Amino acid sequence: MKLFWKLFCSMVSITILACAIGGFVLIDGQFRAALAQEVQTLYGENDMVRYALSRELDRRTVEGREDVAQAAGSIIITAGGRTAAFRLSDHGGRELGGNDCMPPDLGPYPLIPSLAENRRGWTLRRVAEGAYYLHGASALRLLDETIYLENCREVSALFAQRERQYRSFAGVMLALAAGVGLVSLVAARAILRPLGRLSAATRSMAAGELSQRVRVTSGDELGELSQDFNAMAARLEQQVDELTDAARREKDFTASFAHEIKTPLTSILGYADLLLSRPATPDQVRDSAGYIFREGKRLEALSGKLMELIVLDRRDFSLRSTAMRAFLERVGNALRPALEGAGIRFAVEAEEAPVSIEPDLMETVCLNLLDNARKATPEGGSIALTGWAEGEGSYLIQVSDTGRGIPADELGRITEPFYMVDKSRARAQGGAGLGLALCRRVVELHGGTLEFDSAPGEGTTARIHLKGGGQT
Repeated sequence: MKLFWKLFCSMVSITILACAIGGFVLIDGQFRAALAQEVQTLYGENDMVRYALSRELDRRTVEGREDVAQAAGSIIITAGGRTAAFRLSDHGGRELGGNDCMPPDLGPYPLIPSLAENRRGWTLRRVAEGAYYLHGASALRLLDETIYLENCREVSALFAQRERQYRSFAGVMLALAAGVGLVSLVAARAILRPLGRLSAATRSMAAGELSQRVRVTSGDELGELSQDFNAMAARLEQQVDELTDAARREKDFTASFAHEIKTPLTSILGYADLLLSRPATPDQVRDSAGYIFREGKRLEALSGKLMELIVLDRRDFSLRSTAMRAFLERVGNALRPALEGAGIRFAVEAEEAPVSIEPDLMETVCLNLLDNARKATPEGGSIALTGWAEGEGSYLIQVSDTGRGIPADELGRITEPFYMVDKSRARAQGGAGLGLALCRRVVELHGGTLEFDSAPGEGTTARIHLKGGGQT
């Protein structure tokens, strides 16, 4: 059974039960009060008959039971428009006399043996016709024996009145049940409305709408439950956002690592191909092996740093002073075989200046920009890697190419994650659209800026401004 019907039935049942008990107690209390009044009247009539019999016996010479019966038969007492009915009985219950008004079906008083002299009592009796009588008796001493004076009062009207009251009350209870049911229906809906909103919000959250909240309209327990639900929903949404962000960073790392690993592999494969495809002097073998070894080591260090940068979102890498001419020449030499093998003219020109950078990450940025330039530059084109000091502690790194260029309306979006200008070409070359986004993060980590100038058909220039020597 739903909570709504439980609440509805409980409210109706409790109200009807309370009213029923209250009505029963009230009607029964009135009946008992009226019956007690009739008992007092019964005792009053018994006292009057007893007094009248005593006076009558005082005027007569009483020698036996016949004299007592004659005296009793001469007594007539009228009260309330009716004649008081009485009779005299001995200890065995035999009638000695009376006024012949006692109902014939009303036998001897059943409690006569328990009445002591000058004591009285009463009982309620129902005769064969279905009428109810109060039957009373008192004990008196006559003719050296105990005689019992019995009298009665019909109280059938009290029982009939109580029956009518019960029937009327039953009708009132039916009407009350209908009214209480209607009121309980409205009240139950109003009380459970916040639970309905909570249920709807819960279903919405289960469907993925974690921003769902419920309106708090009261300060009672249901209002507190709504507030607790909103707090739980906010915390859950925050945790899901954190998990989603962590999953995105892991996905970014996978895509970025796959993207970034290609540049050092290009250098490794280029120098390896150089060693395999042509005779080489011992110096050339040594230099090529050195480049292969250094690129392998850089790839090993780069994987860990990319994980820290992307997955762990680390921003506290140690920066160290680096001679920029040697740094840029080393970067250029890493890609020189691949560029020359593609028929692209390549030049490196750098001004010497010490700049605080994280060499592995900054090398990743430069190689990424050079690799993008290589992909955009056709055979016979040219790429230049240059660098010069812009002021005390500031340095500009620039990568220029004579490639296909970037449309103006897309130039501002090329550093967005997963954005690719030429999607078909980028995917064919294994791109994921994360390289420049990663470059921007690394440059920002160094306190610098990354800018692009481009014209379709003329080429692109990327500038890295390392401000303040990379000090953040």
